[in-house]
Amino acid sequence: MSNAQRYYFMIRFLPKEANLELLTGRCISVLHGYVSKHDIAGLGVSFPAWSETSIGNAVAFVHSDTSILNELKQQSYFQDMQDCGYFKVSEVETVPVDCPEVRFKRNQAIAKMFIGEARRRLKRLEKRAIARGEIFEPSKNTEPRELDVFHRIAMTSQSTKQDYILHIQKVVGEKQYEPLFNSYGFATNKLLSGTVPDLSFLTDNV
Repeated sequence: MSNAQRYYFMIRFLPKEANLELLTGRCISVLHGYVSKHDIAGLGVSFPAWSETSIGNAVAFVHSDTSILNELKQQSYFQDMQDCGYFKVSEVETVPVDCPEVRFKRNQAIAKMFIGEARRRLKRLEKRAIARGEIFEPSKNTEPRELDVFHRIAMTSQSTKQDYILHIQKVVGEKQYEPLFNSYGFATNKLLSGTVPDLSFLTDNV
């Protein structure tokens, strides 16, 4: 558990017909590059306009060091999109006291449940079985599992230029946890359990 003072800035996407998955992905890519280049820990992402049907038209970045947030805010993509009138970028603000906690986690298990991924997985298992001289008998348990709400973020690898998807789920947190996030700013299913403030009541302020 952690009670360190945190700060945030928020980006709102202004176009009415925006591709939210794509714009969110671009913002997460900027964060990913910045975190990786400067070896920064504890930088989390919150989605203030998240709903059951959409990831929302806003993304917020949260950290305990205002200088890190101010430097991230100055990244050219954010500035260019603001200059073009596509983004509205807030100032770096203090996270309000008694803000509810939420956890946005990347759930890689979701991708495995989709047919293309499942087919590739079966092929890999079949290869391994053949290599071991065993008869391949795929599991009969192919019933789709119930899933909590998730949203996709469209990403492109800077090194390979391959497209890929981040599957994100929102979990309500009981308290503020240590800011343990992956390099995309998210918690994970097992190892990383960082929480971020639920800033949904502040979306009109941007």
